[in-house]
Amino acid sequence: MQSFQLYERASTVPEKSYTRANWQKGYQSLKQECDYWISDIEGEIPSELHGTLFRNGPGLLDINGQHIHHPFDGDGMISRVTFIDGRAHFSNRYVRTAAYLEEQKAGKILYRGVFGTQKPGGVFANAFDFKLKNIANTNVIYWGEKLLALWEAADPHRLDPYTLETLGKEHFNGVLLEGEAFSAHPRFDPSRDGGRRLVNFSIKPGLSTTITIFELNDKGEVVTKHSHKVPGFAFIHDFAITPNYCIFFQNPVTFNPLPFVLGMRGAGECIKFQPHQPTRIIIISRNPKQKNVQIIETHSGFVFHHANAFEVGDEVVVDSICYESLQQVEPESDFREVDFDALQPGQLWRFNLNLQQKTVQRKLLESQCCEFPTMHPQKVGRPYRYLYTGAAHASSGNAPLQAFLKVDLESGKRQLWSAAPHGFASEPIFVPRPGSEREDDGWLLALVYDSTHHRSDVVILDAKDFERGAIAKLHLKHHVPYGLHGNFVSKCFL
Repeated sequence: MQSFQLYERASTVPEKSYTRANWQKGYQSLKQECDYWISDIEGEIPSELHGTLFRNGPGLLDINGQHIHHPFDGDGMISRVTFIDGRAHFSNRYVRTAAYLEEQKAGKILYRGVFGTQKPGGVFANAFDFKLKNIANTNVIYWGEKLLALWEAADPHRLDPYTLETLGKEHFNGVLLEGEAFSAHPRFDPSRDGGRRLVNFSIKPGLSTTITIFELNDKGEVVTKHSHKVPGFAFIHDFAITPNYCIFFQNPVTFNPLPFVLGMRGAGECIKFQPHQPTRIIIISRNPKQKNVQIIETHSGFVFHHANAFEVGDEVVVDSICYESLQQVEPESDFREVDFDALQPGQLWRFNLNLQQKTVQRKLLESQCCEFPTMHPQKVGRPYRYLYTGAAHASSGNAPLQAFLKVDLESGKRQLWSAAPHGFASEPIFVPRPGSEREDDGWLLALVYDSTHHRSDVVILDAKDFERGAIAKLHLKHHVPYGLHGNFVSKCFL
């Protein structure tokens, strides 16, 4: 089975733009919770930049010195940067999940993690223990006047946006059951029935997999919920939407639960990539009255994140970050010792799906190692021109993210801003300039870890012109461990 990748190893390896030791330092826990105005600033914060950047990620990578096995098992920590009148304020706080409070009180690991964290005591302490903690560590959204911390395997936690205090679980007036999954990758449709819509999904895997689609109006009310079965086990982290469809890539993997049941591995360690099996592209109508599910097969590969999707006639176009395979998480491995050179990079691919002929045409849009794509929020599900993403510093090979890449999908032009050799990038967020009609008129916001000073910077770039360099670098008093996802809202919370 042919794979997504068209990458070939170079005969000579260029000098690295990073050292692994510097990169590793960003994976230290941040134990303190802070609240302060940012005073150490290079450059100037744009006066028009008004609102709040929320970020989520695993901030606690050990429990009283007992290290977790994988960062995806770390407890969720919300960071908030509020921009107002040319100033900026930072605060952070851990999501007080029930398991977080229990483990902090006990001073030790009490729960198994999906990606291999085990309770002390070996196999006998972990066998037949299927209770996983809701770590609320993947995304944070503000919708329907509610701030929600998301983890895709369970229900959201609601937070106070002013204090970041945990208020409890959110079940949308009983639509979600206790413990029911609600993905950490919602999509925000900018125009639907006269308002905005939040579109999200949940996965219930098994011999066949149930995909449930949720749509919430701008008041935070669930207006549609419909479920569909697809054959086989599905490990799906993200999806894409158009005005009429939800699109999922069913990665070719298998799941053997026995080592998890017997306490030898985490559930995520029991997933194995199948390189000779096709990727299945699942297309589900957003109209709950249309029950048919279309499935189109394409090349073997693995997708964590999609950039965008849109419709052109009978075709659906999907832009995605694709990998040759899924890296196996091993029980005795150390994620801090990853060999980047041994792995193939994530690359940006475009898939043209012809729904009438049930065919797929694919094209490599960007070969440079990249992840965490973002774009203008008004272009979600629509044709678009500009894409922004985290990227490696070098144009070829695999490496940690140290830069931000702007791709003009019409002209093919690229712009790169790099924090190498000592800086390490995270997911960027595009913020439109108020009142602007140009798609790339705005700012790119991101946290960048500065390994020299062991602190994180809030970096502001001009989204039109990376060659200007950073408009501003806001130096925090500490580092923020490498995070996952977040969102910007135009409302200020202090």
